[in-house]
Amino acid sequence: MNQDPFEGRSVIQFSDERDRRAFLKYATLVGVGGSLAAALPIANVLAAASPSPSPSGAPSASGSPSASGSPSASGAPSASGSPSASGSPSASGSPSAASQFGAGDVGILNYALTLEYLEAEFYQKGLAANILGDDEKYITPIAAHEAAHVTALTATLTKLGATPVTKPTFVFPPTTFTDKATFVKTAVTFEETGVKAYHGQVPLIKDGAILGAAASIAGVESRHAAVLNYLAQMPPVPNPVEQHATMDETLTAIKPFLGA
Repeated sequence: MNQDPFEGRSVIQFSDERDRRAFLKYATLVGVGGSLAAALPIANVLAAASPSPSPSGAPSASGSPSASGSPSASGAPSASGSPSASGSPSASGSPSAASQFGAGDVGILNYALTLEYLEAEFYQKGLAANILGDDEKYITPIAAHEAAHVTALTATLTKLGATPVTKPTFVFPPTTFTDKATFVKTAVTFEETGVKAYHGQVPLIKDGAILGAAASIAGVESRHAAVLNYLAQMPPVPNPVEQHATMDETLTAIKPFLGA
């Protein structure tokens, strides 16, 4: 039954019309509703992946991105003279690990795709290992989401005329897919890292459609993190505001899983 829980009453009271318009502008920008990124395949692919309801008993996450005064994603030098969005040359003059993705929105999309490659392969192998028992019902939809993210990001990069980054070789510790507790602990690490990674980049994206789609994916990753923290018997929503991480910080965190 579709009923309006608010019975037609206004839920948010604004002090003036200017505040109301500002709220609606930014709500539209980050993606409340299905028309958020209709011009790009990222929206179509994510919509095609049927969203699975939260598993019974598992809490959902509130993924609120933190405000950021971060420099632009265009790769333009910051006040210090160092480009920041893609983590380009450091103060020492040597390129950072993040510089491999390039500058601007395309660089951010390829960075996100690398993280999604990791998560998609991890969950695929976890399900194939048949070690999850009753928790498989939680992991199955998460695995489908990560695979959909890979498809969506790849299609979007292609439509933009860019080349999607090549999938790296991943190396997981020996007990990752033989011990359920190790798998769940590793999943928590990946999801928490992914949440921070997306929130670190969302403020830097220039294109409105890409920004909306990235914010939508960040929200899904936050839900994943909440479910997995629940399975690991950890606080499902540990912070009132999501933390964020730079590309270099994120790549350092996943470096142990990257093959030659």
